Amino acid sequence: MVNAVVFRYIIRFVLLGALIYAQKIIEINKVRLDSVFYFLHSIVEFLILFTVVNIVTAILIMVYRLRKNIPYKFTDNVINGVNNLYYLIVTFGVIMMILGFWGIDLKNLITSLSIVAAAIAIISKEYVNGIISGIIISFSKEINIDDYVKIGENKGKILDINLTKITLQNEDDDIIYIPNDKVYMSEIINYTKKEIKRVSIDFELGIEYHTTIEKLEKSLSESLKDFHHFIEPDSFNIKIVDVHHEYLSLKFQYKLKEVNREIERMIRKKTIRLIANSIK
Repeated sequence: MVNAVVFRYIIRFVLLGALIYAQKIIEINKVRLDSVFYFLHSIVEFLILFTVVNIVTAILIMVYRLRKNIPYKFTDNVINGVNNLYYLIVTFGVIMMILGFWGIDLKNLITSLSIVAAAIAIISKEYVNGIISGIIISFSKEINIDDYVKIGENKGKILDINLTKITLQNEDDDIIYIPNDKVYMSEIINYTKKEIKRVSIDFELGIEYHTTIEKLEKSLSESLKDFHHFIEPDSFNIKIVDVHHEYLSLKFQYKLKEVNREIERMIRKKTIRLIANSIK
């Protein structure tokens, strides 16, 4: 594995050297190449930029993985943030390469087309805000991949954080894509960071339902006996939140021995079905 990694880096540095040499040859033969000079020169410059950025990104991520002992197949916010910057620089390089085909200098272009540039900036403001927000979120410590969070009205597990959006998986296994600028401006509850072990399930019970709170609590507790080894003993409780004319607002609560979102999800699913069947 180590030999394969070293070999890949050797190939990258050899390629970089070859590209720099090719750039010098093209510049020496500028007059001879004539009309194709700018085309070849722009492509080689882009490939040099791409190779350099690729090497730097790979080294940064490798060093970070070694320091944090993160396996190759796993990722976190910092690695995502570095990759997002990498994609941003490469995209900018592609634009520079296309302009270079006609010998256009970016600085002169922006100066001569300042009004157009300003209009483009205004039009793309939201997209740029999303990218900036994505970079800030990527390097922040507030949320991370695999965290269980609530963003606005959406609640679930973070699957991915990229340049423009966050991918969230809710309790119904729906995949929700939330724009980064919306995430950045929203209130966020990170249940993983808080290490919350107490689980609450809200439900309503009609006044005509002929049973006591104690009996219902005992019935739900006994129905979850398959999960008792995940739950703290004697932590089951039904709390009366509010009393209405025709129904009661209740919370069924229990405390997990350790934070485990998959187990919590399974218990919650079964509990909701039990409550629904009991009320019926």
